[in-house]
Amino acid sequence: MEALRQPIESGETVVARANAHARYPSRVQLVAAMNPCKCGHLGDPAMACSRAPNCGLDYQARISGPMLDRIDVQIELPAVSAADLSLPPASEGSAEVGARIAAVRALQAERYRALDVEGVRLNAHADGDVLDGVAQMSASARSLLLKASEALRLSARGYHRVLRLARTIADLDGCEEIGDTQIAEATSYRRAPILR
Repeated sequence: MEALRQPIESGETVVARANAHARYPSRVQLVAAMNPCKCGHLGDPAMACSRAPNCGLDYQARISGPMLDRIDVQIELPAVSAADLSLPPASEGSAEVGARIAAVRALQAERYRALDVEGVRLNAHADGDVLDGVAQMSASARSLLLKASEALRLSARGYHRVLRLARTIADLDGCEEIGDTQIAEATSYRRAPILR
């Protein structure tokens, strides 16, 4: 899994041999899932093992901090109960969500085409000055991002990933400027570091 760090970061895979180096494009959308611990019952007092919570910390530590830092959205989900399975379907279906996402992707592609930035079509690809230019935010949003960065101990990479995500959330909300709401949502998708 650690071998994915560089391709996720740079968008390319480099194969090095004695006589040559070959570069291949590898922009991916990584979707991963894991249990909270080996047995999968951490947090359930009736079923958790006798090593809780250390078993969960040990199990989750198998993914390095630098790898976690490259994952933009990290969400912890509770177990699904039998009662949850009998709930009516969501009011917004996959087709409606897909249409909203397609519209935002088109908006982002047009934004970067107008800026004439080579190799950038989506917020996920924006870096440096390009990201700073498109991720304009209110003063209160900037203050909130700085406070959240300190509280979550975000690296420079993590800070920029939160900023890209907040820009995308603002696009979904139809906002030109990133506000407190978008920063709060983007930072809520980052995990606090595991301290031992």
